[in-house]
Amino acid sequence: MEKCFPEEIKLQKIKCNLRERLQNREYNQALQIANEGMQLAPHDFRLRSSRAEAYLGLQQFNEALEDFEAMCQTRPLWTEGFFRKGKIFMEMGRNTDALLQYHRCLTLDPEFTAAREEIQKHSSANKEDCQPVSSWPVSEETQGQQMQEEMEQEAADTKDKAGGSSQQQDSPLNVLSLNARFALVTTPCGHTFCKNCLERSLDHNLRCPLCKQNLHQFLKNRKYNRTFLLEEIMFKLFPSQLEERKQVHDSEMAELSNLMKDIPIFVCTMAYPGVPCPLHVFEPRYRLMMRRCMETGTKKFGMCTYEHGKGFADYGCMLEILGLDVLPDGRSYVDCIGRSRFRVLKRSHRDGYHTADIEYLEDQKVEGADLEVLKCLHDSVFQQAHDWFHRLTGRIQGQISMQHGLMPDKEEDIQASPDGPAWCWWLLSVLQLDPAYQTTVLSLTLLLDRLGHLRNVLEFFSQN
Repeated sequence: MEKCFPEEIKLQKIKCNLRERLQNREYNQALQIANEGMQLAPHDFRLRSSRAEAYLGLQQFNEALEDFEAMCQTRPLWTEGFFRKGKIFMEMGRNTDALLQYHRCLTLDPEFTAAREEIQKHSSANKEDCQPVSSWPVSEETQGQQMQEEMEQEAADTKDKAGGSSQQQDSPLNVLSLNARFALVTTPCGHTFCKNCLERSLDHNLRCPLCKQNLHQFLKNRKYNRTFLLEEIMFKLFPSQLEERKQVHDSEMAELSNLMKDIPIFVCTMAYPGVPCPLHVFEPRYRLMMRRCMETGTKKFGMCTYEHGKGFADYGCMLEILGLDVLPDGRSYVDCIGRSRFRVLKRSHRDGYHTADIEYLEDQKVEGADLEVLKCLHDSVFQQAHDWFHRLTGRIQGQISMQHGLMPDKEEDIQASPDGPAWCWWLLSVLQLDPAYQTTVLSLTLLLDRLGHLRNVLEFFSQN
């Protein structure tokens, strides 16, 4: 195919690469690729649309607007194009031009709901700006009554305009998730959102989702105080919608609290039972994961190494959060420790991060003569590990102790823990082994086999 149709195949590869860059928000690289493709096919609609998306990501609104205008000229009935032009005008502060684009959308398609909602929203905002402000002080109770009356009137007006359809009553809906607003939080710029939805939005962009005001200081202070007055009004005006949203939230929390099905998977490094694993969390998907682990109260998530073709390895270790220090910019330092080992049964995704159904692993216990053989091997390998560690220089011993802690003492009952003696996992965390080999040792459920691997590794290190 590449020999017969070289230009077509090259253009298709460019489009695939361009879409991948846009999905990863690599807008500079996407813009370069789009321009390269436009040289091959200057009238390609998909390439121009992708280039406009890259311009938007770089906040180069004039350039994006030029591309959309060109596309709308070639497709005069493309309602989505006029709607997106309106959004760009809003970003540029040209509200009148934006409203004209939204009205054009409704002219082409009277059922274009998004354009109607934008017109209603901005018309309501302009109406509020023109209302006179009373010079007399008003009590908090009176303010609440006035707000309640206004919201009831607005809900009735909206229902009348929509012919009684509940789908058009957008007042109780959260603009970020389109669910009923739940656990309301008001930003310094005066806009109210669900607490969870606002936090997810701030993971990606430190601006208000509505007015685009910078919320860096708001995130830094993290004073997400709930707006109880609005919550009471919402519960009075929209009890059924709020009750439904509460049931959805409770169901989500129950699902997230299950530590065997769809557990969150942090794909990074190898973790071991009883061994500390400090993390620096900065990706938006993992910020969300940490918040959910804290909110559900489980404070646990799975840790696996990356494996090509699968996304992550077949075996991992549950981590428990001991402490979480959130930085002003949203990043966090998470103090974790390894708990139970597990095997992956099924892989999935949730909101950008990996999840898995798992089963926990435990060492098989032995008795009688097998136990005596196991104890003899255990004592021999422990002494071998002890001698190897103390042959290291003082500087290296200090670095290991500072990062991994002191070597655990030998245990009397080597089968007391379902994961075996703690010093074995400490030694594996100290030895910088290949991740695939680490995963193999982690998966073993016979202490005898694990000790055999450790003996071979120690002999290799001692010889070298």
